[in-house]
Amino acid sequence: MRTTIEGMTYDEERSLYHMTDAEIRDCIFAGPADGESVLKEARNVALENCSFSLRYPLWHVQDFKMTDSRMDEATRAAIWYSENGSISESDLNGIKAVRECRNILIDDCTIHSPEFGWKCDGITLKDSKIEAEYLFLDSRNVKLDHVEMKGKYSFQYMENLEISNCFLNTKDAFWHSKNVTVIDSVVRGEYLGWFSENLTLIGCKIIGTQPLCYCKNLKLENCVMEDTDLAFEYSDVNATITGHVDSIKNPRSGRIIVDSVGEVIMGDAVMECTGKVIIR
Repeated sequence: MRTTIEGMTYDEERSLYHMTDAEIRDCIFAGPADGESVLKEARNVALENCSFSLRYPLWHVQDFKMTDSRMDEATRAAIWYSENGSISESDLNGIKAVRECRNILIDDCTIHSPEFGWKCDGITLKDSKIEAEYLFLDSRNVKLDHVEMKGKYSFQYMENLEISNCFLNTKDAFWHSKNVTVIDSVVRGEYLGWFSENLTLIGCKIIGTQPLCYCKNLKLENCVMEDTDLAFEYSDVNATITGHVDSIKNPRSGRIIVDSVGEVIMGDAVMECTGKVIIR
């Protein structure tokens, strides 16, 4: 039988520790006791219209659902080591909000959380807005769909990442990543994708200086590149690009098909570069 907790305020340490089979509605987790880990080790819990202002509230939680809830900036490191959960219609505002979690759906949320989503496996983020300086560092099996994000050093050291219908305003994205596919998205930022392996961009708009260098097995299909100079240096690349590229420098191998290019720079290379630039 499920327990129902409604309209309560909790601020003690571990106030609902190991809560199991519960509906928690309209509750506030805040107060002068400033207790940590209020729902640590919870199992099969649903939270609705709850407010959090305490550290580490959802650690080691399994089978949880959180809807229409708010975590403020004081809710540091909110959801760690948790599995099989969903978060919807909620605001996550504390630093390091999700880390080392597995199989989590995040839907219709607004997130402002530096160092979000590190070392996770099986995260889906959809129909949401997120601002995070380091997003999904060293995570696996992640999907983004209809996400608007702002960040700096995003998606580094990731494996098996799928992005579709997103707007990414970022810097140094996808560094050292493996098996990343980006579809029908805008990617704005400097130094995109350096040292990546098996990065594929399909129907994307790429904006910013010195993109896609030192890549292995890089593929672009029907992409647009804007304000992109010194692109593809030392990359193994096969690309079809619609429109103009400011400059292309020393592609290591492959073919780049483009409507026009301001300059092709071949020379002063530290390795053999045999890549071909083909003007339509």
